[in-house]
Amino acid sequence: MDEQILESLAPLQETLGYYFNDLNLLRQALTHRSFVNENLESGLNHNERLEFLGDAVLALTLSDLLLKKYPELPEGSLSRIRAGQVNERKLSNLALHLGLGTYLLMGKGEEMTGGREKPSILANTLEALLGAIYLDGGYIAASNFVDRLFESELKEDYDLTSRDFKTLLQEFCQGKSKTVPVYRLSREEGPDHHKMFFVEVTIQDQVIAKGQGRTKKEAQQKAAEEALFVLKAQDR
Repeated sequence: MDEQILESLAPLQETLGYYFNDLNLLRQALTHRSFVNENLESGLNHNERLEFLGDAVLALTLSDLLLKKYPELPEGSLSRIRAGQVNERKLSNLALHLGLGTYLLMGKGEEMTGGREKPSILANTLEALLGAIYLDGGYIAASNFVDRLFESELKEDYDLTSRDFKTLLQEFCQGKSKTVPVYRLSREEGPDHHKMFFVEVTIQDQVIAKGQGRTKKEAQQKAAEEALFVLKAQDR
């Protein structure tokens, strides 16, 4: 790899907080299939295999981070937080923040159609980058990178799991549309000593989510929790 390429990748490595032992891995992570297809003589490999690996590394390292950061949260809440972090919009925003689009190698056709700003390409590139870091530095390097990348991103989703969901949902609805959620008991099941309550929550006459619990209050909280994550996902 020539000196010019080495120098061009130095600012990115500083931004990442990780310096590659094998810069060819970094170059591959930043190489889109369209560039390889248009430049067969380059001898470069595109980043899709690294993306495949990075997807798995992200799931593992982020799960590990969440278990350590929130030891009091149940599995369901941890799963919801993780899902909120690994969607395309969130990953592409993180990639934009890192400036990955600037460093991408892509074909002229893809670039002319705005490929450097496409959420799908940016999200995939971030996963490829994580796969490259894992291969270059191992699990600890990948885990440290994920910790730095997601530390500030987790607070909002954690807030949704650690407070009263009905209050949070009402605040969210009033802030967005000046409306309030309405809870309706849809049915009850079981004997009086072991009853299960089923609740629907509607916003502007539209059923947003459902919940169930051993008490009406518990069922309402579950419905409100589900509604919050549905609405938050639509906002991302």
